[in-house]
Amino acid sequence: MQCSDKKSNDAVNYLEAVFRRIYPQDSLFRDKAVHHLEQLTMPPWALGDLMDLAVDLAGMTRSLEPPVARKKIVVMTGDHGVTAEGVSVYPSEVTVQMVHNFIAGGAGINALARQAGAEVVVVDMGTKVDLSELAAAGKIIGKRIGSGTGNIAHGPAMTRTHAVMAVEAGIEVAEELASEVDVFGTGDMGIGNTTPSTAIAAVMTGQDAAVLTGRGTGLDDEQLQHKIKIVEKAIAINRPDPKNALDVLAKVGGFEIGGIAGLIIGAAAHRKPVVVDGLISTAGALIANGLEPFVRDYIIYAHRSVEPAHRFMHERLGKKPLLDLNMRLGEGTGAALAMNLIEAAVAVLTEVATFADAGVTGSPVKA
Repeated sequence: MQCSDKKSNDAVNYLEAVFRRIYPQDSLFRDKAVHHLEQLTMPPWALGDLMDLAVDLAGMTRSLEPPVARKKIVVMTGDHGVTAEGVSVYPSEVTVQMVHNFIAGGAGINALARQAGAEVVVVDMGTKVDLSELAAAGKIIGKRIGSGTGNIAHGPAMTRTHAVMAVEAGIEVAEELASEVDVFGTGDMGIGNTTPSTAIAAVMTGQDAAVLTGRGTGLDDEQLQHKIKIVEKAIAINRPDPKNALDVLAKVGGFEIGGIAGLIIGAAAHRKPVVVDGLISTAGALIANGLEPFVRDYIIYAHRSVEPAHRFMHERLGKKPLLDLNMRLGEGTGAALAMNLIEAAVAVLTEVATFADAGVTGSPVKA
């Protein structure tokens, strides 16, 4: 028991040490960016949200020339016991099949990442099938916690220790990749994972499951009503504490959701922008924000999906996403698309001439 207590204390101490490395954006660089952008050859703040993004990037990176060229989208993978309840139209075997598709470069995220000039990195957080051979071959990163989570309709997804381990694993991935990454993106793969993500949203936003639950992989009306009941049952049985992010993760979360939370925390500790994708990634952001609120200063929310919970999650986090394209794929696809806007924001900050540089009159003519 003493050994277990020591291990638990060591884990908490590790997380606290990482949290102490996370600071808000630099206000001086934000002010410098605003001053510069106000001098550009265009009407005041004419590029709107793109200019806001440029200010954020300057504050995150402490630079008026934010580095954004090296981009990696980290796809966290894991299976879920709740798939036994029929909450997805696909069987859990598809998770591992899609891992092989990612490796082969044939998935939606691969196409959009290539277009954005980003690399896809796959992390096994806990699939049903052991992927250690792929990890040993260097095709994926192995951070396996277990062979999928428990069925949250009957009990907790994982132990608190495993929840801590999942977050730590995500931080470790960020640490391992930080020296070769300017911008992180989050992605996910795990059949059934919209169910735990919706449960997390319900607990942490206070909204009813009936309002938040979406069709996931394409449920019909009857299947949707069943899924709502499963989310409600999971919350009622496990009674997660909304003020304790680790408790929420352990009771109704997923290994890959914990990994995403850790990746966000690790990116913030390295002062790297992290582009958060869809519903599952935003569930990870809710957990990360619950553990260390300063991470919010390094998060860029890529898009709003068609999943009803996603809007409430963004409202709870106090951030507006960049895009709204009626997407619901996950994998990090929205993050890949948003990376184009990140490069555009930096181009505005660094390439557009000021009125003085261009010899253009800087004050609008008044009637």
